[in-house]
Amino acid sequence: MKAKAFDTGLFKRILKYTRPYKWRYYGVIVFAISLSIFAALRPYLLKETVDGYIKTHDKMGLLLYIILMGVVLLMEVFSQFYFVYWANWLGQDIVKDIRTKLFKHILSFRMKYFDLVPVGQLVTRAVSDIESIARIFSQGLFMIISDLMKMVVVLIFMFYMNWKLTWIVVVAMPILVYITRIFQRKMQVAFEEVRTQIANMNSFVQERVTGMKIVQLFSREKIEAENFEEINNKHRVAWIKTILYNSIFFPIADIISSITLGLVVVYGGFRILNGDHFTTFGDLFSYTMFIGMLFNPLRQIADKFNEMQLGMIAANRVFDIIDTQDHIQDTGTIEAPVFNGRIDFKDVRFSYIPEEEVIKGIDLSVSAGQTIAIVGSTGAGKSTIINLLNRFYEINSGNISIDGENIENYTLASLRKQIAVVLQDVFLFADTIYNNITLHNPEITRDKVIDAAKKIGVHDFIMNLPDNYDFDVKERGVMLSSGQRQLIAFLRSYVSNPSILILDEATSSIDTYSEEMIQRATETITKGRTSIIIAHRLATIVNADQIVVMDKGLIVEQGTHQELLQKTDGYYKNLYDSQFAVAN
Repeated sequence: MKAKAFDTGLFKRILKYTRPYKWRYYGVIVFAISLSIFAALRPYLLKETVDGYIKTHDKMGLLLYIILMGVVLLMEVFSQFYFVYWANWLGQDIVKDIRTKLFKHILSFRMKYFDLVPVGQLVTRAVSDIESIARIFSQGLFMIISDLMKMVVVLIFMFYMNWKLTWIVVVAMPILVYITRIFQRKMQVAFEEVRTQIANMNSFVQERVTGMKIVQLFSREKIEAENFEEINNKHRVAWIKTILYNSIFFPIADIISSITLGLVVVYGGFRILNGDHFTTFGDLFSYTMFIGMLFNPLRQIADKFNEMQLGMIAANRVFDIIDTQDHIQDTGTIEAPVFNGRIDFKDVRFSYIPEEEVIKGIDLSVSAGQTIAIVGSTGAGKSTIINLLNRFYEINSGNISIDGENIENYTLASLRKQIAVVLQDVFLFADTIYNNITLHNPEITRDKVIDAAKKIGVHDFIMNLPDNYDFDVKERGVMLSSGQRQLIAFLRSYVSNPSILILDEATSSIDTYSEEMIQRATETITKGRTSIIIAHRLATIVNADQIVVMDKGLIVEQGTHQELLQKTDGYYKNLYDSQFAVAN
């Protein structure tokens, strides 16, 4: 891979984020200039002290210059402090803005994006990659600017003091610049590989920690440890490459600096010994400092450029996500009202993967206030219908409408506000029960939550928990059973007061006692609103107003429980009979 030494387009894009903080941005540059001037003044004052006062034994002049050097040193320290502080402050403000923009952008992605992109990768982009961008400003850009300014000012002082000695230094500089440039290009490639391996490692660890139960159930600990060791080794190899380049470059840079200093001392010493009054002892004293101030920044620029490269690579990855246009088109202009609840699917087709249709032209009508059940084998397309109604995915063709209005004409936020979903696999945040119910919605009061909990019969169960409604359920709700999590999900949907309620396999993996509670909760929350129930336990949906039977993306049967049982060799009848036979 051939690396681009510096991406100016990307750099300009990053700099756009400094616009809200212009006064601080320019302030950092001002302090960088003052820092370079005060730093270069110290060796110059040293020369004047040696030649003008030590050589002539002028004690008062010597004292005056020592005081002056002290003042210059204090001003240099003052400039250094504000330069470093403001540069880091600016960097943190910029990454705060980029991180906020990135997270908001991620929130708008359609579900398909999260199906394809590993969670660990997104975490890497939103956390560690963004922190690397901050280093562009704290360790990269402004440090390079400061060093370059210091070098320019130092060269001006050096030429002013002794242009003959300065030319020795100037001749040596291109050699170091050339070596630095080669080093920069090699390091960019190496750092790119490092970031790739870090992202791979994050994705691997995230998945294994999340799926730890499966890992241990199937005794995969040894295999996963070996897989991790392989990934970890690739990460180590990538870093060793960067270490190798550093190990080669910095000794070479030190040798060039030392040789240059030696040549200056030898040449200047011989000129002084030969009676040349143009070159003085003060020149030699100051040049030992000047060469360090000139060559060290030049050498460190490579190191700081590496920090910039890391930040630029990270920024490129972050901007790739920001530039990704994989979100549901929120072009609707109508604020969804409280729906009556009539739902119509007309010749709807949909596929997760191109040319592999999951929904194959279905027509479905649900009357307002009606409770319908959708049944069918795994992969029949039941849950897909729910995803399409909520606009988690875009349909290929056809039309979905609520109360006669195409759902695409409603704003996404208002549409989803009127539709509540209770999923089989309930997700709870690492927070209190109360916050998991309200999701921090200020419109939902504690009294409202308690009243709703009493109505659907879950208040007593919550009150029996430590801290009651303030009980911390921990990550993914691990402190609660699956049945308890399900009840919390029911309550969460109920307090949102939706126009349309969807229960997706809500009773598939819970015990009999919890199922009875959920059955009572279901009857309460479905009353008076359009409800869609997806279930594989047919006993739970016998009282539905209508049952829709799906198979391979098509509606194959439709009717009430009794109507469908009367169909000889009907799909529903066979499903019901097989479940009844298993149950007995």
